[in-house]
Amino acid sequence: MSMRTLPLVFINLGGEMVYILDQRLKAHNTSEDNSEKGVWSENDRKRVMTDIIGTMFSKTFMDELLKPQQLYSHRMMKTVLTRLAHASIMRLNLASMDRLYELMIMAFKYQVFLCPRPKDLLLISYNHLDTIREFVTDTPVVGNQVDETQRRIIEVYSSLSEGEFQLLRQTLLIFFQDMHVRVSLFLKNHLQNPNGCFVLATSGPVPHGIDVPGLIRSFDRKGREVRRTEFPTGGNYTSPIREGCFDLHGDRVIRLGLNMYSVNHLEEAHASKTPSVKTDDSPNLMAKEELNLLARLMGSMKVENTAKAESSFRINLFTTDEEEQMGTSGGTQQNLSEDEQTATELAQIAGQFATEEDTECGHPSSSKGDDLLAMMDDL
Repeated sequence: MSMRTLPLVFINLGGEMVYILDQRLKAHNTSEDNSEKGVWSENDRKRVMTDIIGTMFSKTFMDELLKPQQLYSHRMMKTVLTRLAHASIMRLNLASMDRLYELMIMAFKYQVFLCPRPKDLLLISYNHLDTIREFVTDTPVVGNQVDETQRRIIEVYSSLSEGEFQLLRQTLLIFFQDMHVRVSLFLKNHLQNPNGCFVLATSGPVPHGIDVPGLIRSFDRKGREVRRTEFPTGGNYTSPIREGCFDLHGDRVIRLGLNMYSVNHLEEAHASKTPSVKTDDSPNLMAKEELNLLARLMGSMKVENTAKAESSFRINLFTTDEEEQMGTSGGTQQNLSEDEQTATELAQIAGQFATEEDTECGHPSSSKGDDLLAMMDDL
């Protein structure tokens, strides 16, 4: 297992979380049928993005994150990302965070699957960092934090060998192997099967530095080519595109890691791999429903009083308070409460198992990431 996987997982999952939350806050602010339109202002949305990104890229937090360490479990990773989301004035309930985490995981898993070569995982991460930087252009201090983090990522990962990048990718695949959540955006574009597995094409450009398959060349003892034999590849491969820029700024070439909830970014990401997929300019209704489901799970977002001069206020993503309390269909709110109770009970049971395991192994009861969580509380 690679000891350098955690920073890339956190940065890429955090980037996907920023994409989703920004889309939902924009949708709420521009909703014409929202009876409380204007309560959640554009300044509030920017403040949420700035607070989350500022906490995510704080120096003390990154110092701890960049230490060589094993990758966290899904439970621990979700806990860290929940603390990150709550670093702002926004609060998410348990069901909301569960669904948000699933969307983040499946988006990054898809990107890792399509990654042309292990080293290009850095380009995916840089795409996330470049896009995150655009959210804080009005806050130079936070933008400088993003730049400094990217410089440290370049310093740490640029010296890794191809074998170390391959080990890093294998560690990510092991981390994702049991996650098969269906995402309507992928289903609509025929990138995912109904069972949650991704559809990977056998066509498109080959990775940089790789020859197009289909040709066997034979050489004699003196190194002279004596024979060429062609064989069917089962796909339509093309020459590799140019290599992306691994510097602080530049053209990353690959589109993986960009905001897939913005126009055409998902199509751009997989177009070179799946040329047979047909896309159109009609509204992505299934993707909208996916985010609406997230909104329903979110219920209400409470804005806490973070300064004495400010007064707390509350917004909801439904048309009326009755809808928020009753749910979109009969029994929805009750089911969510039951799910939250069940999840809490399971978490307690899992915690007991973890405690017993630590005791048997002679290790202290504190789990991985406790230092990171404590540090987030102090930020």
